[in-house]
Amino acid sequence: MDMGISGKKALVCASSKGLGRGCAAALAAEGVNVVLNARGADALEATASELRGLGVDVTTVACDITTEDGQAQVLEAAGQVDILVNNAGGPPPGMWHDWDRSDFIAALDANMLTPIALMKAVLPGMMDRGWGRVVNITSQSVKAPIPVLGLSNAARTGLTGYVAGTARQVAEKGVTINNLLPGIHATDRAVALDTGVVNAQGISMEDAQAQRQATIPARRYGTAEEFGAACAFLCSQHAGFIVGQNILLDGGGTNATI
Repeated sequence: MDMGISGKKALVCASSKGLGRGCAAALAAEGVNVVLNARGADALEATASELRGLGVDVTTVACDITTEDGQAQVLEAAGQVDILVNNAGGPPPGMWHDWDRSDFIAALDANMLTPIALMKAVLPGMMDRGWGRVVNITSQSVKAPIPVLGLSNAARTGLTGYVAGTARQVAEKGVTINNLLPGIHATDRAVALDTGVVNAQGISMEDAQAQRQATIPARRYGTAEEFGAACAFLCSQHAGFIVGQNILLDGGGTNATI
């Protein structure tokens, strides 16, 4: 299927590795020029080199997107953006009694306020041009909270509420905003979570992974490539009637009817 977005420009946050990289690669494969961001310059440049091999323009900005200075750097380098993919690493796991105010502020800055700031920056231009796509990478915890990820539960649910209202205000201008809700994927985030299980239960990494996979109906972790493909479709010309939705990519792991 031709996605109809060749020649567009996408800003993909936290895109040197994992799900962000999967989204950037899928968009680049569709002929989209991409602006990549990550804190680690080496991994960022390695990803950029691979994507340039697809024949698209790739711009890199190594900075912390969760800071005002980082956002300013990325937006200046990106210029006119047709597609925005918001992504940032999730806050650390723990239990309700482990977190204080500073922990919640950090989680809100990274997983709620940063994507809101970037949307506010690019939405006016998208609306003026009559076309735009925003995809926010959130979490399956928005649908069903994960006890050890209370910081993520709170911050990402706040972003979801913001998107629910905003998406319906900009849709008439040809701009869509949707959220992709990943379950566990084979990324560094999965390694971090599984390492926590290893340490807490005194089991091997293989046993920790098997234990988690047993809770997923698909009986495996997702891949960055299939996640990226879903993102590319939401950014395509074919997805203009999908507005303000929360789409699970979790292998059936969230036990819900709706």
